[in-house]
Amino acid sequence: MGGTVAEVGVTALGLGLEGPRGWAFRGVSFEAEPGSLITIEGPSGTGRTCLLLALTGRMKSTEGTATVGGSALPKRMAAVRQVSAVAHVPGVTDLEPALTVAEHLHERALLQRRFGDSLRGLLRPWAERKSEERLRIDAALKAAGLDLASLPKGSRTAVRDLERPEALRLSLALALIGRPQLLGVDDTDLKLSDAERAEIWALLRSVAENGTTVVAVCSEAPAGTVVVSTGPTEPGEPTAPTEPTDATDEAPASRDAQEDVQENAQESDGKEAADALAEAGRA
Repeated sequence: MGGTVAEVGVTALGLGLEGPRGWAFRGVSFEAEPGSLITIEGPSGTGRTCLLLALTGRMKSTEGTATVGGSALPKRMAAVRQVSAVAHVPGVTDLEPALTVAEHLHERALLQRRFGDSLRGLLRPWAERKSEERLRIDAALKAAGLDLASLPKGSRTAVRDLERPEALRLSLALALIGRPQLLGVDDTDLKLSDAERAEIWALLRSVAENGTTVVAVCSEAPAGTVVVSTGPTEPGEPTAPTEPTDATDEAPASRDAQEDVQENAQESDGKEAADALAEAGRA
């Protein structure tokens, strides 16, 4: 990705968040080493997006604790936000359909330079700042696997004309411009074909292998990840990471049925997130 990314681990102990309609999630406990690929897996309405936002310092949990690197949550949410970024989160990181890919990248780089860089960085000569911006964008595009030359109109392609995998890769690239130590990705596998899902998971593994710990929300976690379930639990029964299985005895549902379930999950999680944000507080 360019530059050195300090690695951070993520842990949670009895983490929970209560909103106006009850508990978005509760009893979440797990431990992940730096550079892990953490998957948040659960049925619709179990607070997957809320948990993602809580672990990245963007929602305040109401019970339990979590730690990102050396920063404890919820006490040090601001510190966690400084080292984390989120991508593909409805209502939080939505892409503007009318803007082009280049415009999104340039805008994100400007925001990073204005709010993410040190004062010394802001005082550097204009040419040096532009060169650094170009390097950041190129590194982020490479890490996200987004080839601008393959788009219909190159970098001038409007977001509305992107296929879903391309839009996801653009959202990832925008998040990676800030060189985060922790990357949160929502709806990772929604409306993707099996081949596209395999490509995205391979991409996220690559990001994690390069030092950025990744937390990804999904309907079905792939093998070899730290799986965290947000399924319903009783108080005192923590939701621990589980070992993924390679096969089940049940026949797979049709692709249309799976997509309907995923869309319902997205809508339910989105409503939960909005309610919880209003009560628990979002940065």
